[in-house]
Amino acid sequence: MTSMIAACAAALAAAEALFEVARAAVRVRVADLGKLDAEQQAAHGLAWVATYVEALRQLLAWARRLDSDGRLGNLERLILVVGYGEYLAQLGGGLPMSQGEMVRPQDLGLDDEALAAFQAPAVRALIAEGAAPATRAGLAAALAEAADGGGHGDPGFPDPTLLQFQEQFRRFVTAKVAPHAARWHGDDALIPLEVIAEMAGMGTFGLTVPEEHGGLGLSKVAMCVVTEELSRGYIGVGSMGTRSEIAAELIRLGGTPAQKERWLPGLASGAVLPTAVFTEPGTGSDLGGLKTRAVRDGNVYRITGNKTWITHAARADLMTLLARTDPNEGGYRGLSMFLAEKPRGTAADPFPAAGMTGSEIRVLGYRGMKEYELAFDGFAVPAANLLGEVEGQGFKQLMATFESARIQTAARAVGVAQNALELGLDYARGRQQFGRAIYGFPRVANKLAWMAVEIMMARQLTWFAAAQKDADKRCDLEAGMAKLLAARVAWAAADNALQVHGGNGYAEEYPISRVLVDSRILNIFEGAAEIQAQVVARRLLENERN
Repeated sequence: MTSMIAACAAALAAAEALFEVARAAVRVRVADLGKLDAEQQAAHGLAWVATYVEALRQLLAWARRLDSDGRLGNLERLILVVGYGEYLAQLGGGLPMSQGEMVRPQDLGLDDEALAAFQAPAVRALIAEGAAPATRAGLAAALAEAADGGGHGDPGFPDPTLLQFQEQFRRFVTAKVAPHAARWHGDDALIPLEVIAEMAGMGTFGLTVPEEHGGLGLSKVAMCVVTEELSRGYIGVGSMGTRSEIAAELIRLGGTPAQKERWLPGLASGAVLPTAVFTEPGTGSDLGGLKTRAVRDGNVYRITGNKTWITHAARADLMTLLARTDPNEGGYRGLSMFLAEKPRGTAADPFPAAGMTGSEIRVLGYRGMKEYELAFDGFAVPAANLLGEVEGQGFKQLMATFESARIQTAARAVGVAQNALELGLDYARGRQQFGRAIYGFPRVANKLAWMAVEIMMARQLTWFAAAQKDADKRCDLEAGMAKLLAARVAWAAADNALQVHGGNGYAEEYPISRVLVDSRILNIFEGAAEIQAQVVARRLLENERN
């Protein structure tokens, strides 16, 4: 194994050097960030190249951990070889930013000399071995053998206690979520409160909340493991903790001592269900364009305006609500964050609060909590519920949560992708055509084997971003890369798993049809893929400048 790891390390060095050449070339083209928008093909392509290189780096770190523990088995070795071979080949020839968008070396200003330097012996050898039919067939066979034991490759938990969390939540998902996900989706039903209560009892909503505030005080990596398992069963369940994570992070980082004491224990226990009320019609990711007003009126603020794409709003007890307190300040300045209480709605009366109305947005997937448009007309929020009790800090406070939110979203994507792999693999091994299981056909087996590889890469990148956050390091770059890659992997896995199902995959009775529509949202929320690539590119080019 040592020689293989050494070859991957040499190839990684070549990929890192190629990235640095590309970064220097793109920086010249964007002219000190002034032409970043005009040069999006190159800038976003650079973001994807950086993401690939970081994914390779983390896959190698994963293999080294396993090797040092004597756990780098045949399947794991093949995941390493195929992952390196494919991503190296794409780095040298062109990689997909989406289904219909490729970035080529010439888009990044890479000339023949740079590409020739990249084609080091280790790179050429890994590309050849990773693409060899015998290697791919061996990976497919090893994957099938591992699946018989309930596995798809050793994830290499950095902390042994994480395995206990995975097993605990996997049992819960198997018993209480997976058998009902199709019905919840088909009926467009809210996740039952008894399921939410059981999740609360397991600590789902207080995973990363400090123990002194009623939480478990666990790591962001633990949050990723739990989120992946829940999302593997149903994305709606996996996403239940998202709003609690955002709300708790907002209050923990920006709240007054009284606000922390008032809200964090309830959020951690699940007694308080929150929702994030940020987006407005016509603004999307442009939060600086928010128009919802908050006007001080004695001991309250009066909220007036419209919000959209608000998840779980009817059932929520607390809204983290972003509004403009200073109309004379444009852009991000003048925005403030409020902890806006509301009564929990019912099916008969979803929005019983005075000064607030709402209507449901019907959606293709990502069900279980429902999406809403909200309208506020003088809705009252106590002045004491201004987060931090200082106006104008809202955008800064929200930005402090983006890293955790994107890491959590990447973990959701890994869970959805894992579900797609399991559904596709089970179907391919059981479906008989032309006298044998369709898993025996190379193009079917190769689709599923590649899913296992890329899911492992996305998982390791996500865990790395989470570990950076746990170490209290700035990780918006790593979180952005993890979300960018994992969302694409989820959609590709779901699409390919449906293809493996053939016509049956298009039938609502097969769960892969639900997984497909669920996976599509991951490239949009918490920063659309294009916005995410822009953020990553800006950071990369700023780093070059600094």
